[in-house]
Amino acid sequence: MGEKSKGYLLLIGGAEDKSEESDILRKVVSLSGERGACLTILTVATKEPEKVGETYVKLFSRMGVKDVTAIDIKDRQDAQKDYIIERIEKSTGIFFTGGDQLRITSLIGGSRIYHAICDAYKRGVIICGTSAGASAMSDTMIVDGDGNESPSGSLINMAPGLGLLEEVVVDQHFAQRGRIGRLLTVVASNPYVLGVGIDEDTAILVNSKAVFTVEGSGTVTVIDGSDIDYTNVSELAPGDPLALFNAKIHVLSPGTSFDLSSRRPVFNKT
Repeated sequence: MGEKSKGYLLLIGGAEDKSEESDILRKVVSLSGERGACLTILTVATKEPEKVGETYVKLFSRMGVKDVTAIDIKDRQDAQKDYIIERIEKSTGIFFTGGDQLRITSLIGGSRIYHAICDAYKRGVIICGTSAGASAMSDTMIVDGDGNESPSGSLINMAPGLGLLEEVVVDQHFAQRGRIGRLLTVVASNPYVLGVGIDEDTAILVNSKAVFTVEGSGTVTVIDGSDIDYTNVSELAPGDPLALFNAKIHVLSPGTSFDLSSRRPVFNKT
């Protein structure tokens, strides 16, 4: 098994509360250094970078962050620019917005900014992502697939992610978009990976020991296929129903934790 995690990640299932409460976004501020934070918003995933970037800059400024800026990377050339690398190197928190996770990997994968982000991660800088920004953090990511349907031979497209979180596939907007069927299909196809489905306004905070704690207002569903006895996934035509025996499903509420290395929930002492 790999190291799973080498630093700190906050992965949000999307649609996080942006009201006065904003508990998850306030957690971003806290983990980035409070008023002394140097917070960088990366809008590479969205096709509306100015609008989305302005929204998050205003939100984090309202929470007291003095040094917060949004940076858009519109092409591979941007991902090599010195001023962007310098900003990443001084950041105490890096936040990926939602949009399309394939834009993240295709525009920054293997670039100078990618390596700068990896170096920051290894130094202990908190790397955050919401929606597509959360999905892109794992070494394998879902880029397309039917939700809100029974698990079946429906086409699910996978692609390499940024690789900050190993041997995990993250799905977002999980309960709200009925995505358990597609995550079950993913795990049936590759039982080596853990499926982690994160509800909206919910996040997992992953530490350097590869233990995550649930934050926010919803739940996180973990699907472990390591003990699967049987599955017909390799034989399915599109639309055929999936058979899957002896998969484990864990549902975690806010405040509970999960050890990604041992694949076990952690019973927190009260």
